[in-house]
Amino acid sequence: MTGALIVTGAARGIGAATARMAAARGFSVAVNYAKDADAAEDVVADIRNGGGEAVAVQADVSVEADVMRLFATAEHEFGTVGALVNNAGITGGFARVAEISAGALERVFAVNVIGPFLCAREAVRRMSTLRGGAGGAIVNVSSRAARLGGPGEWVHYAASKGALDSLTVGLAREVADEGIRVNGVAAGLIDTELHTLAGKPTRVRDLAPGIPLRRPGTAAEVAEAILWLLSPAASYVTGAITAVSGGR
Repeated sequence: MTGALIVTGAARGIGAATARMAAARGFSVAVNYAKDADAAEDVVADIRNGGGEAVAVQADVSVEADVMRLFATAEHEFGTVGALVNNAGITGGFARVAEISAGALERVFAVNVIGPFLCAREAVRRMSTLRGGAGGAIVNVSSRAARLGGPGEWVHYAASKGALDSLTVGLAREVADEGIRVNGVAAGLIDTELHTLAGKPTRVRDLAPGIPLRRPGTAAEVAEAILWLLSPAASYVTGAITAVSGGR
């Protein structure tokens, strides 16, 4: 499967790796970012230097108008959107439940839950064969935290990813007969900037010994799973949440 692909939160980490890999495999990629324009443009430059097509699009996925503009821009640049990777997400920082603020909760759920819902809504409106579309595929980037719970660190983040998993399963069943496959990737401990940005730069090193494979994963390893789920090789896979977690 190729064509127009939107990757949210694609300026760094898993999103950036997915955008680069997707472009190398024939997708035209809308590289979404919220704030870091320079990082997003670096991803776009890498893609174009490799002969691919990409455009950077600023949008806060928790804002409905921004999401609609993101999809409109992708369509204007590349034509019909046939694939979506809901990757944008925030941790909300480290906090025990007894210490979490309402503001932090609202922001985490706005980005991690409302954002994917809005993006999925716009994708379905364009992809659904019942609406004149040609079908498509959606992959939601979740986390093993949804099952592990994130105690002592980020139960709020884990809960938001649990909601994303419910969206994945429910939407997959809702649009299965409309030519749209919906799957999730539950990333484990991945060596990206997320941990430093959340306030614990040594977190990956500290937790690595507890992973059965004895190492953290890479953004590229998660991207491989995402690209497989988008591809025709996964044509009979929908409603699945694939763990990419080294056994954790």
